[in-house]
Amino acid sequence: MFKRRRGRSKHDELVTEDQLTETEQVPERGPFDESEAPDDGLERLDLGSVRVPVPDGGQLQVEVDPAGPVRAVHLVTPVGRLTVSAFAAPRSKGLWGEVSAELAEQLRRDGAKVHTEQGEWGQELVGDSPKAALRFVGVDGPRWLLRGVAAGPAESAKECAKLLYDVLADTVVARGEEPMPVRTPLPIELPEAILRHIQQAQEQEGQQAPNGQV
Repeated sequence: MFKRRRGRSKHDELVTEDQLTETEQVPERGPFDESEAPDDGLERLDLGSVRVPVPDGGQLQVEVDPAGPVRAVHLVTPVGRLTVSAFAAPRSKGLWGEVSAELAEQLRRDGAKVHTEQGEWGQELVGDSPKAALRFVGVDGPRWLLRGVAAGPAESAKECAKLLYDVLADTVVARGEEPMPVRTPLPIELPEAILRHIQQAQEQEGQQAPNGQV
């Protein structure tokens, strides 16, 4: 497992801001805005708008639109699949409340059983569908919304959820300063090595004859 930091407990003694040193004012547990990203030496996968730690044994799965843009990057682990995405949000927080209500409605229309649970970052959505056990976690940040999704077999749902929490707690969001419509997905940029690998795979597919021969 990737390196963890000890987070603050909600029961820690309250102190005023002027009692904190500059170091202590940096959050110990994320997700982090780029402006307050910790210099902790933790290796993160840089996807442009988000930098996420990859759990031990995790593999990348990339969804690319035919037109070219990267639609999503998933972390496939032995206990399930994790997806972390960032979206533009208003300065006033609270977007996750709206989005989660819409997600719950959509999941129910798709035949899933849905209920809410209270987690570290607020309300979470838990869904039980024929295909997978699902958990949606949202974190409202400064002009961004970070959404994490865990999907996997019901028997490993708890382990998958814990892994998602660990990933979100160490994720860094790079929102940028450009104005964007609310809910616009922040662009994903793949590292050069991964991009080359995908391009080579696409070229090889293009060279395949209709009968499967090159």
